[in-house]
Amino acid sequence: MKKTSLRNPLLLLLTAAIWGAAFVAQSVGMDYVEPFTFNFARSIIGGIVLLPCIAFLDGQKSRESVSFTQKRKKDELPGKEEQTNCAEPEGDQNKDRRILALGGVCCGAALFVASSLQQIGIQYTSVGKAGFITAMYIILVPVFGIFLKKKVGTKIWLCVLLAVAGLYLLCMTEGFTISSSDLLMLLCAAAFAVHILVIDHFSPLTDGVRLSCIQFFVCGLLSGVGMLLFETPSLHSVLQAWLPIGYAGVLSCGVAYTLQIVAQKGMDPTVASLILSLESVFSVLFGWLLLGQSLMPRELLGCALMFAAIILAQLPGKRESKLE
Repeated sequence: MKKTSLRNPLLLLLTAAIWGAAFVAQSVGMDYVEPFTFNFARSIIGGIVLLPCIAFLDGQKSRESVSFTQKRKKDELPGKEEQTNCAEPEGDQNKDRRILALGGVCCGAALFVASSLQQIGIQYTSVGKAGFITAMYIILVPVFGIFLKKKVGTKIWLCVLLAVAGLYLLCMTEGFTISSSDLLMLLCAAAFAVHILVIDHFSPLTDGVRLSCIQFFVCGLLSGVGMLLFETPSLHSVLQAWLPIGYAGVLSCGVAYTLQIVAQKGMDPTVASLILSLESVFSVLFGWLLLGQSLMPRELLGCALMFAAIILAQLPGKRESKLE
């Protein structure tokens, strides 16, 4: 249990790091293509990348199953061989497929709404303000969770407030005012909060890699509809943006969102959202390392507050794992 409880936060931390770098890719990609086109391309690439992963994992499970069956045959009496070779009941398989399909559609629809609002809204507001408002899902996740009868302890609420203070220092270098375009980012934060809670519901019930693959194709299909209705896509512009689209598709979608689904299994969704909000910290750090952007003292203080909130949030998780 200790190994699992440590592994999951580390995977979410890696997810946040990939998303932090992807923020640059999303901004650069908008110089060549429009929002729905960008999300269509990245989502389809993300889904395609996972297909060979699923085939490899299926082959591995099949080999392990054959090896296990052969071992059981040697140990069991001849009369029990037929029982050993019995396949999973068809009714259970159909139920699992329905859960997987429903989860994939729900996750994909939530991801489509969130990523579309983010990609559209980032055009009309500053990057810092966009990052700050989007990360407000760390407040919305526990608030929405109340309606789903998910209890949030006092310490977790303290961590959320500490992280919000850190985000403000990190992202808001100017005065804070709300414009009509910022409402898009607030709706984006709400959609990401829903996405996290949907994953929290379905990830323990089905295969995480398959769930991630379906969500990308659903998101890509919906983005494709928006692309054809509201934009004028061209193959030339997509090819010009191959690098940012490739990074967003392979790493941000194919790797990071899959890691999110796998790592969220069994985790408190509020704690998971706190760790994922570190994407704002990583975006600033990558800007410093790769683009030579300077870090102001208030930004360093903001990073420190957010990391402190994440560390503090892990304490209740360790206590719960002992009870389990």
